[in-house]
Amino acid sequence: MDTVMTAPRRRLRAETVLIALGIVALVLAPLYFYPVFLMKVLCFALFACAFNLLLGYTGILSFGHAAFFGGAAYFTAHAVKEWGFSPELGILVGVAGAALLGLVIGFLAIRRQGIYSTMITLALAQMFFFFCLQAPFTHGEDGIQGVPRGHLLGLIDLNEPLNMYFFVLAVFLLGLLLIWRIINSPYGMILKSIRENENRAISLGYSVYRYKLGAFVISAALAGLAGGLKALVFQFATLTDVSWQMSGEVVLMTLLGGIGTLIGPVFGAALVTTLGNYFATSELPVTLVTGIIFMLCVLVFRRGIVGEFYASKLGRKLERRAGD
Repeated sequence: MDTVMTAPRRRLRAETVLIALGIVALVLAPLYFYPVFLMKVLCFALFACAFNLLLGYTGILSFGHAAFFGGAAYFTAHAVKEWGFSPELGILVGVAGAALLGLVIGFLAIRRQGIYSTMITLALAQMFFFFCLQAPFTHGEDGIQGVPRGHLLGLIDLNEPLNMYFFVLAVFLLGLLLIWRIINSPYGMILKSIRENENRAISLGYSVYRYKLGAFVISAALAGLAGGLKALVFQFATLTDVSWQMSGEVVLMTLLGGIGTLIGPVFGAALVTTLGNYFATSELPVTLVTGIIFMLCVLVFRRGIVGEFYASKLGRKLERRAGD
């Protein structure tokens, strides 16, 4: 019984060790890698972690998360460029817009279960895509370009690559900390119980609908945080950010890294982004290579890269050492 009770704590401590090592690596990374590439990885890693909060810990599969990511990118870009907002206020506008979209889409989607809920998220996200295509403030297929990064708090010039990188890193770590706090709170325990057995959670008296809607809104807001950062990093927002391919890409990142693990989506996002960056200048099609790697990972790593690592002898050894 003691072993069963301490296993989650050991997993938590092992993840804490890996996160601490990862933070050190990320702080030193600009010395060896191009900062813009690293910022892209962090933005998509936060996006994947936000999606994993909904799928991995609540059991809701969304094919429309690009609406929150891309919608926030548009809202942030418009607020900063047209309204003259500071970067931090622009990102808050994007997060608020994404949370509102999450409330609307989640309110309609979670009234159904399984494939029906998933298809509702896809349909509503496609409706939002066509809205972005026609809305005047998005500038159609041209998108919003030339978005100024501005000065953080009126003091720090974000046009400097290192300043922008450490700002993105700080926001990413805060987002990851928030997700960690949620999944290790009583609220997170209830979300996990809904994922495992929704009918039993209902029989225990929990308002499953409210908990699922709350998780949907939080996931959408965090995805919006990633989208707002992305708009500032690359200084544009386009229809690609709200397309169904983006929704499929974040599903791929999460599956490759490991569903239901805190840092799995980070590894998945890093892998997919690195492949896209590496093969962008080659003759090999990126989607074909990514698809082959995805199939191999599904066959070999059924739990995802990080999930299989935890299940391996090395992972169990790390958990035991972390628990000592």
